[in-house]
Amino acid sequence: MIATNKNQNSEGFVKRFFLPMLILGILSFFVACQDESTIQPEADTDEAALLKIADEDSALSSFDPNFDEGSESEFLGKTNTDIYPFKVGHHMKLVNRNLNITFEGDTAYGVLTKTFDGTLFIKGSYDPNATNPDTLIKKVFSATVTRNIVFIKIANTTNRLKNWRIAAISLPEGGTQSPNIDITKLTAFLPNGDTLVINSPNDYYLVRNWGYWWRWNHIPTVLLNQDVTLRVELNSAYADSDFVTLTFGADRNGMHRVKKQFELVSSTQNGNIYEKVYERTFTPNHSLGFHHAIINAMPKQVVYDDQTAVEMESWGIPYYLRLFPF
Repeated sequence: MIATNKNQNSEGFVKRFFLPMLILGILSFFVACQDESTIQPEADTDEAALLKIADEDSALSSFDPNFDEGSESEFLGKTNTDIYPFKVGHHMKLVNRNLNITFEGDTAYGVLTKTFDGTLFIKGSYDPNATNPDTLIKKVFSATVTRNIVFIKIANTTNRLKNWRIAAISLPEGGTQSPNIDITKLTAFLPNGDTLVINSPNDYYLVRNWGYWWRWNHIPTVLLNQDVTLRVELNSAYADSDFVTLTFGADRNGMHRVKKQFELVSSTQNGNIYEKVYERTFTPNHSLGFHHAIINAMPKQVVYDDQTAVEMESWGIPYYLRLFPF
């Protein structure tokens, strides 16, 4: 009687556990043995693959969380007079992106265009003697940012995402396309003694993958808590000092974002244009990895007058923050 119970228990175990596992194993074997070509790749065209590669590249994607400075949620607005700002920031919502590709053999040249819906937030007061803000002004605007990307083909597999690699990226440039304020030159003084001089961001390329395109510059590497000095030269239609700021340090979630204002070094009138020079030193000290330093320039009245429309010019430069040197 005892032996019968043991046999029944064994048969029950086989039916309940072993047979289902055996069937599952057989099915898995046949699925694994299917022709690899029947498995759909993640991108069905080279254009789609290049866009996905660009979207997922950490050096490129670090631009957006620094271009977007966040926002305030309340509104206490008044209108039609001067304001005295305490805090200024803009929220940028990406509404469209397009990657226009030109293929030349095993090289692909892409023009990445991003369109943002922006809201400028000015937290201030209409009382020049106020010590705390009591008003929040919102100004809606649109901005377009472009940059160039160079891809190289490294394989010819069925998975197009594995066939291409980013070789170099240009610097981003954009804004509201206003002719009244125009950044003309950016000089970056790096802590290792190198100096970068940029006159046209979309024509200034940085190597994304080391070992390729050696004739271009590498993405700047900065050690934690090292100082970087930026000098911005711009043409302004206005005599007043402009509102020129630097935003940097944000990770992909927008954490650790820092905003600093540039100081006016000189202003020279040349006909109807004022040629100005601004400088700012900043110290990256949060979140290792790829980041962007974003320069935004706006005329003074955009921030100090509640009815003036937003005019903004923006340049950016990527950098890689390390804890130790190579």
